Amino acid sequence: MLFSPIALLVLLVSLATAFPRMDPKTLQQLLKRDTKSKACPFAHTDTHEHNKRQVSFDPVAQRVSTTGKYAWKAPNLEAGDKRGPCPGLNALANHGYIPHNGIAPATTLIQALGQAYGMALDLATFLAVYGTVFNGDALSLTPGYSIGGPANIGLLGGVLSGTGITRTPSGLSGSHNNYEGDTSAIRGDQYLFGNNDLLQIPFFQQYYDALLENTPAPQQYSALFRFRQSRFNYSIENNPYFFFPQFAGVLVAPAGFAFPPAMMSNHSAQYPQGYLDKETFKSFFAVTGGSGNFKYQPGYERIPDNWYKRAIGTEYSIPAFLLDVLEYARQDPRLLSVGGNTGTPNSFTGIDITALTKGVFNGATLAQGNNLQCFIFQLIQAEAPGVLTGLYSDLTKALQPLTESISGALGGLGCPQLMGLDESLYERYPGYKKNPVGL
Repeated sequence: MLFSPIALLVLLVSLATAFPRMDPKTLQQLLKRDTKSKACPFAHTDTHEHNKRQVSFDPVAQRVSTTGKYAWKAPNLEAGDKRGPCPGLNALANHGYIPHNGIAPATTLIQALGQAYGMALDLATFLAVYGTVFNGDALSLTPGYSIGGPANIGLLGGVLSGTGITRTPSGLSGSHNNYEGDTSAIRGDQYLFGNNDLLQIPFFQQYYDALLENTPAPQQYSALFRFRQSRFNYSIENNPYFFFPQFAGVLVAPAGFAFPPAMMSNHSAQYPQGYLDKETFKSFFAVTGGSGNFKYQPGYERIPDNWYKRAIGTEYSIPAFLLDVLEYARQDPRLLSVGGNTGTPNSFTGIDITALTKGVFNGATLAQGNNLQCFIFQLIQAEAPGVLTGLYSDLTKALQPLTESISGALGGLGCPQLMGLDESLYERYPGYKKNPVGL
């Protein structure tokens, strides 16, 4: 995404206001990082337009360290180290880009996602803030969250110690329906497999088999569409409680297909846009062994040695990610359908978006212009107070970082103003009622 220095300054000032303990040095580092970004703005370009740019390769700037303080170290899960459903975050903790215990301040997460993976400031900020507000502690002295299960008292620098939070935060492992969701690329649905953390070898095998070899990363992603479609169909056909909400479903579920080619592929002079070879894929997902005989060791995700991230100036942004989401949705519009099964397999019913948003948005036009971004971010903002009721004693203060982040994400898009929601429409979905808030 193309940010002007002024727009970046506004975003970072908002972040500093939301998290006042972000130090000036961190602000300067983040600003320096993303003013170099020249990725295409969202606008109304062709889905593949952001893949047509000439990309150079700089082996010095793009090399990601896996030695010294960033050497891989196994987690001590028995001693309380947290690892969860996101392999990229697990690898960051194992390499010391975020605290090894897996409980990370939001500002550390933002910096690490850019430093190690080339994630743009807008996307990194929103994901870190969202995880902090919904599944961590936004009022701690060091706001952040656990990348795995519930954080123990005190490990966030103030959990349950007078900061305004009323119970131990869930962490990402307890985020079903608000962050983590059904129809994941490699994990099982919560109510089919009994957990939302663990990689399922059959699904990993399907991803592995669908991953084109000796092919640039953007084309690898395009070729994964049938696999994406099959995983969506699997949930519909097998999970009576399948629920597909606007964030955990429409936005986060596609990340499991888009993020590996976009941010786990290795870059080189031969493949300046990246190439996700199968050994690299296995390393990032803690899988060893050969095809048909894979072994999975939870929490042991690793950044490979001699690995190079995205080119400087092509950081993976919210607009770039939404273009990837829309590439699949244009081929199968169900992938933008908020809804779920209604108690039996094969009963998927989408919510009437017009009714849900009281006439502001229309499901038939979500793939047009900036509508998807406007719809999802405003829906998150509208639903957050109800979802978080009872978690914070000062809800307004806790929501401030999320409000600031969403304002930055929607600034200048000219979104139609969402005035309210008819949340009663969710009640027909048992998967929503089983876990409406993920806390």
